[in-house]
Amino acid sequence: MFAIIETGGKQYKVQYGDVIYVEKLDAADDSTVTFPVVAVFGENETKVGTPYVEGASVTGKVVKTGKGKKITVFTYKAKKNVKRKMGHRQPYTKVQIEAVNA
Repeated sequence: MFAIIETGGKQYKVQYGDVIYVEKLDAADDSTVTFPVVAVFGENETKVGTPYVEGASVTGKVVKTGKGKKITVFTYKAKKNVKRKMGHRQPYTKVQIEAVNA
């Protein structure tokens, strides 16, 4: 059984035991978080919510929070001697899925 969850404006396909990296959540390490379920797929049935499936949830344990690899953003304007170099590190939360409750 697997489910489609939504968090941080994105959707993720998860099942028991998966480890996913999501947008930063306001949760401490080793705490439990619950995600709304968009769709649940079992062996014999499929449930699709409008927008979420009632009575279904996915729980996960926050493993850690951190920042991703640094990306370089470089902008310039040709022939004007204008250039600017910036960097960015996107924060994330690493979550291990513990249960898919349908």
